[in-house]
Amino acid sequence: MSDYPSFPPGFVLGAATASYQIEGAAREDGRGPSIWDTYSHTPGLVMNGDTGDVACDHYHRYPEDVALLHDLGVDSYRFSIAWPRIVPEGSGAVNPKGLDFYSRLVDELLAAGIEPAATLYHWDLPQALEDRGGWRVRETAERFAEYTAVVAEHLGDRVPRWITLNEPWCSSFLGYSIGRHAPGAKEGRGALAAAHHLLVGHGLAMSALRAAGVREAGITLNLDRNLPATDSPADLAAVVRADTQHNLVWTEPILAGRYPDTEEETWGELITGEDFRRDGDLELISQPLDFLGVNYYRPIVVADAPHRESDPARRVATDNRYEEVRHPGVRHTAMNWPVVPDSFTDLLVRLKKQYGDALPPIHITENGSAEDDAPAADGTVHDADRVAYLRDHLTALRAAMDAGVDVRGYYVWSLLDNFEWAYGYDKRFGIVRVDYDTQERTPKDSYRWYREMIAANRA
Repeated sequence: MSDYPSFPPGFVLGAATASYQIEGAAREDGRGPSIWDTYSHTPGLVMNGDTGDVACDHYHRYPEDVALLHDLGVDSYRFSIAWPRIVPEGSGAVNPKGLDFYSRLVDELLAAGIEPAATLYHWDLPQALEDRGGWRVRETAERFAEYTAVVAEHLGDRVPRWITLNEPWCSSFLGYSIGRHAPGAKEGRGALAAAHHLLVGHGLAMSALRAAGVREAGITLNLDRNLPATDSPADLAAVVRADTQHNLVWTEPILAGRYPDTEEETWGELITGEDFRRDGDLELISQPLDFLGVNYYRPIVVADAPHRESDPARRVATDNRYEEVRHPGVRHTAMNWPVVPDSFTDLLVRLKKQYGDALPPIHITENGSAEDDAPAADGTVHDADRVAYLRDHLTALRAAMDAGVDVRGYYVWSLLDNFEWAYGYDKRFGIVRVDYDTQERTPKDSYRWYREMIAANRA
């Protein structure tokens, strides 16, 4: 039996990155500040005081990184565009040097025979918009649509695949509720307003992309397979609340044109008294997708738990009487995430059963693992655990396809070790190691395995 999972002809095999995590050049060529610049420069919020000021210096080294992609043999490269590079204040004047950078990157990819796939928002909101309310207010969604139109006008002729938002769960709940991501707010109602306005922004951006005539447009969600810690009624009810927040708050409006029927049980007075939804929003949000991007890393094991915030006005939206607990009996990655490949299959099959013909084709836009993969004495990086993770999850993906799920592509996360948000540079997801002192790139064993798998699928 081959060590390499096989996929049908035309299946896209790619790699992914994100702007703030790799670009650096934070103050160059007219780029404005983002919420992640502010957050990472606030003492105590990011491990070791790390920032994305330099990151992987991709802004200057992108030809070298495209050469790595070419050697890897990928069909497609998923990158993200930094909104504050294009519109430094979030609205108003457009920065031509920012557009020029992404135009050069796209041309470099096309010259290497690699299809560009652009994500419009991977969390680096212009700070000027956050100062006016951020995703809590509808204006940000409207400004996002304007920015989308500018980028699509300049790159739409050469970029065939577009993603509006990456993981809006993180933007809304990690950013406005738990406070572990930028902008670092700890709110209840504000987080739910942010979640809704991100969906509105997605709908408005889809309209802008359609008007620009792009070939494919969709959204990327980090959907989770939520498992009960026990079979107790309390833990089973906690799974429903977790599923509402992690999955249904996104999939129900986008794929079914409705809000989750479990939202009142999950959020209570925070949602019943809302005033941020408007007539026509669901129609905007649920307009057809060409594909759904799914990011998947691990299942979540959920147990019932009491509220930890006594003041309802301050109660965070993720404090829904549940908590994540450790998955027993399985390996955990350096992120302490359980490795359960079968849950990947289960998630996709469940999604197909839930939405049937309303589910568009799927691209797995991120999948990978952070591992403790220090280089050997000779500089090589032997990351056997990551190789096993990728092999087993690609095999699980193929099993979902064999069960009838229409999956068209897979992007490994990530091409490069990079700035891992609140973890700084402590966690490494790359199939290429980056020495942050010298910026030297060193392909790991996982890079070579993935290259060989791609070649085996092209033979």
